Amino acid sequence: MVCQRPGDRRPDEMRPVRFEPHFTRSAFGSVLACCGETQVLCTAIVLDEVPPFLEGTGRGWLTAEYRMLPGATPGRHKREWQKLSGRTQEIQRLIGRSLRASLDLSALGPRTIYIDADVLQADAGTRTTSITGGYIALALAVRRLLEAGKLENSPLLKPVAAVSVGAIADNLLLDLDYREDSTADVDFNVVMNGDLQLIEVQGTAENGSFSRPQLERMLDLAQAGITMLLAAQAAALTAA
Repeated sequence: MVCQRPGDRRPDEMRPVRFEPHFTRSAFGSVLACCGETQVLCTAIVLDEVPPFLEGTGRGWLTAEYRMLPGATPGRHKREWQKLSGRTQEIQRLIGRSLRASLDLSALGPRTIYIDADVLQADAGTRTTSITGGYIALALAVRRLLEAGKLENSPLLKPVAAVSVGAIADNLLLDLDYREDSTADVDFNVVMNGDLQLIEVQGTAENGSFSRPQLERMLDLAQAGITMLLAAQAAALTAA
């Protein structure tokens, strides 16, 4: 059965992607990252401190926090204060791991970069949009450190981007929206760097199972989407 996508998107077609760098004034780096109807404000703050386990090593750190704002979904999404849901903790750890892969922590020096991803509007793909936009905020923060003379050389290694893929009734689809994500038989989130090397793959069969050939085709689909996202990141940073 052929799956009819909203807006008649092709199976291998991304939703419209848009980045607005310098979206806020106070952060070292910021961007409004939009993928279809999903909108995430990504900011980067740099502090001259490191976690206790890095004190005296000369190495830096990057960590991430992720939150869904109350109006991001239909109804009201309850704010998470002291006790974070397991989903929120898992997503912010994923964002942190993914973006640390883009950094030489020794070259960063004894400072910590905090990436905050705040979902303004959710239509699936919030974690992948947070990673892709988070890299832009990170790159802008590094640029500011270089311009201020706080870094002699850039600690950035390779850009990082992420996208979702899935399967619905044997149709393999790139960049699922909420309607597709909520009915998918297989759901994957894929993170790659600028060399198209894998950083993380999260995949689950929500209904039944999937084959190894399907896995390979989904990774190919994800790679095509990430190639486009990397180009969009580079264009946004060039224009910023």
